[in-house]
Amino acid sequence: MIKNNRLTNEQYEQNFADIHPPYENITAAKVDANRCLFCYDAPCMKSCPTSIDVPKFIKQIATENIKGSAKTIFSSNIMGAGCSKVCPVEKLCEGACVYNLLEEEPIPIAKLQRYSTEKAMENNWQLFERKPSAGKKVAIVGAGPAGLSCAHVLSREGIDVTIYEKESKGGGLMTYGIAAYKVTPQFCEEEVNYITSIGGIEIKYNRELGKDITLSQLKKEYDAVYLGIGVGVARQLDIPGEKLEGVVDAIEFIYDIRSKGYPSVPVGDKVAVIGMGMTAIDAATQAKRLGAKEVTMLYRRTEAEMPCTKHELDIAMLDGCEVIWLAAPQKIKGSAGKVKQLVCSKMKLGEPDASGRRSPVDTGETFTLDVDMVIKAAGQVPFEKLVKKSRLDNKNGKIVVNENCATNIKGVFSGGDAVNGGKEVVDAVQAGKDGAKAILKYLKIMN
Repeated sequence: MIKNNRLTNEQYEQNFADIHPPYENITAAKVDANRCLFCYDAPCMKSCPTSIDVPKFIKQIATENIKGSAKTIFSSNIMGAGCSKVCPVEKLCEGACVYNLLEEEPIPIAKLQRYSTEKAMENNWQLFERKPSAGKKVAIVGAGPAGLSCAHVLSREGIDVTIYEKESKGGGLMTYGIAAYKVTPQFCEEEVNYITSIGGIEIKYNRELGKDITLSQLKKEYDAVYLGIGVGVARQLDIPGEKLEGVVDAIEFIYDIRSKGYPSVPVGDKVAVIGMGMTAIDAATQAKRLGAKEVTMLYRRTEAEMPCTKHELDIAMLDGCEVIWLAAPQKIKGSAGKVKQLVCSKMKLGEPDASGRRSPVDTGETFTLDVDMVIKAAGQVPFEKLVKKSRLDNKNGKIVVNENCATNIKGVFSGGDAVNGGKEVVDAVQAGKDGAKAILKYLKIMN
């Protein structure tokens, strides 16, 4: 039975508490900072998409120069605080730490990064000065990581930036699409406010491209436009029963948790989650933490091919989620318009596909699960209709840009998930930096 208000307020608070508690004091942070070998040509720095100078910021923590440490991080990644909570560091900086080769625990880079950046936000340290106005105006569509990162770099150079955001809050996926035990909506709001506190950045909320504003309108009113619209249309399963009551989209489910609060979001007793990416993990663990009795994750390949990290999968397993590998949804059965069962095909692995992962092949055998809720987390697809309507060159809805982040329309640039189809927050931040650099060059502000 799908219902809300399953737990007490105390249980909700406990279930959605911070999954990675921060350092209690500078002494604890320094103990870890002093373990760092401060490698020359550091592999951790090379594996960070935004190229944060990791040895430098850790050295600054070790010498109690917290403000300097925060500036080092923010100079490369203005969303360094949020990234310290949501980055899959086990496959990026921490995964590249030389201590792994010595079979020792890697330096907790994310935790150290969080220490400095949160201090900066708590104390509202203004670490960057905005240059005098250059008399140029740029419109950015989307107040997610790519848009905010682009806006901050442009503002530092004296460009006046207006961001158009379709939601009522900024932060994009950070605010609306990530589990609440990783980042709270409150933190996301503080991060957006901290980024815009440099000045010269105005965010116009509830303004959607294609509905409230058009690309041609923005082109007329501004010297350049940056599209950081992300992806967001849920991939459909295209199976019978998908429209039954109790079938929900993972992004929508997470969005409701973030925007409506835990008690008001209904969850079933027996929940099936389709997919094995980060969003699927976030949906499964949160369903469990909202009070679902059983949560089963289904993935059409094996553990070796899963898109999420081992660390993420462990979170779901510790929460008591079950996993069935080599299973693909075939149809959803219901009665009285409500979900009752999920029929799945048993799969086996065939030849590798274009991505190099072995393709799942139907064996012809099926099995059935009794469920009252199905959460679809089979990935997201680009805003194809919007992109085509805006006359942008695209590949299946993904905006095509050249090496300067420029689209086929003069003065219009793009980056992040809208271009790559969906990567990490940290990749979007770097895309925003690259876009800003290209725009500054286009406006002849920088060579």
